[in-house]
Amino acid sequence: MKVSLLEAQMLSDLSVASGGNTAALVAGLRAYFRSGATVELSWRRRQLNQLRKMLSENESRFIQALGEDLHKAPQEAYLTEIAFLYADIEHTLKHLKRWVRPRKVSSPLLTQPANSYIQPEPLGVVLIIGAWNYPLQLLLSPLVPAIAAGNCAVVKPSELAPSISQLIAELLPRYLDHDAFACVEGAAAETSKLLEQRWDHIMYTGGARVGRIVMAAAVEHLTPVTLELGGKSPCIVADDADIELAARRIAWGKFTNAGQTCIAPDYVLCTRHTADLLVPAIQQAVTKMFGEDPQKSSDYGRIVNSRHTLRLADLLSGGDVIYGGEVDADNRYIAPTLMRCVDLEASVMQDEIFGPILPVVELDDFGKVEGFVNQREKPLALYIFTKSDSLAERILSSCSSGNACVNDCMMFMLAQDLPFGGVGASGMGCYHGEHGFKTFSHYKAVMKRKNILDVNLRYAPYSKRKFSLLRMLQK
Repeated sequence: MKVSLLEAQMLSDLSVASGGNTAALVAGLRAYFRSGATVELSWRRRQLNQLRKMLSENESRFIQALGEDLHKAPQEAYLTEIAFLYADIEHTLKHLKRWVRPRKVSSPLLTQPANSYIQPEPLGVVLIIGAWNYPLQLLLSPLVPAIAAGNCAVVKPSELAPSISQLIAELLPRYLDHDAFACVEGAAAETSKLLEQRWDHIMYTGGARVGRIVMAAAVEHLTPVTLELGGKSPCIVADDADIELAARRIAWGKFTNAGQTCIAPDYVLCTRHTADLLVPAIQQAVTKMFGEDPQKSSDYGRIVNSRHTLRLADLLSGGDVIYGGEVDADNRYIAPTLMRCVDLEASVMQDEIFGPILPVVELDDFGKVEGFVNQREKPLALYIFTKSDSLAERILSSCSSGNACVNDCMMFMLAQDLPFGGVGASGMGCYHGEHGFKTFSHYKAVMKRKNILDVNLRYAPYSKRKFSLLRMLQK
């Protein structure tokens, strides 16, 4: 059923006037979606351009807010959040016309004359729940393909990044179509109210515990979900690796954003011989990046809050701290830390670390790496450092992961044509580029037939002759 734009506007006004009335808010967005306004390619492009304008005109405010929430250095904030979104938007605008185009497919002989094609269509009204560790990127990056696919959306920023949350709530209605998009701030209570509503898709980025809650709520309305969770991403360093280069790239991947990255290396897996070379090389790389005292570095981040700081501090008892380990709970600081001789049953090796602590796990036989990884839940990312293509291929084919990178960390995120998503306990579904467009679209199968050549083979009464002809046509 379609509704008029006037009706959609009335419902939208109701949702604004009702303040916290979540049901009315969703009803207003759904009414606007049913008006058909969001289907127009020009509308989608206009919203994407406005989103880019929001970022460019308020770039300094976003950088300041990221500094307030996570102590992110301006260059890190730009590189990992703002520039990432610029690239997302540019790539989408460049390819959107092709993505929305119907794709012709063949029609079987018995259906001729016919024209068959696949038509992408928007899902409707979607919910995007962001995470606090990259509070701008992980909220708006899914919004880009949601807009591109022609949906209305509610975005829910993380309350643990209050400066970014407040800024998005302020700016989003000023730049995007307020009849189609809304920002809902708050904590668990507000998220629970949102999850009670019927959505056409829910995308959640965060931890597995809340991911289960989101999925359970989605079952009530049979709502499809995309869950970007995380897990313990292994970093395998072979004996033949370029140690100095591996150390520098591992240190960057692990200690960017103070280790609060879902695809950061969670632990290193190598032989004792390689560990003896790698550990001092990582120490040297950390010193080059953040100085002798990282707490004094303006380029080193902070833990999001005191609770997570204390959680991370408790993990240090699970092995020998050989580098770093300093904790300043009042200032939410934990130093870049390396551990050896870790207890595999301790929390540091059982739970996702999500902080600047890097255990180095030593194997007496490098041939056991695949078994070590496969005995655990499937990770979101898998990193392999080696000069051997055959070794890399062996590990890649043996170990399942959401994403993988050989001889670097996290850089696959920059490739717009690569999907990003987890597998098993690390998540389900994916996005980025066209993969995100597909996530927020329904690919409708359409066949158009002519009113001629109505072959009677399919109609009763059946006969041996019809059966023989049918079998001949099917060969």
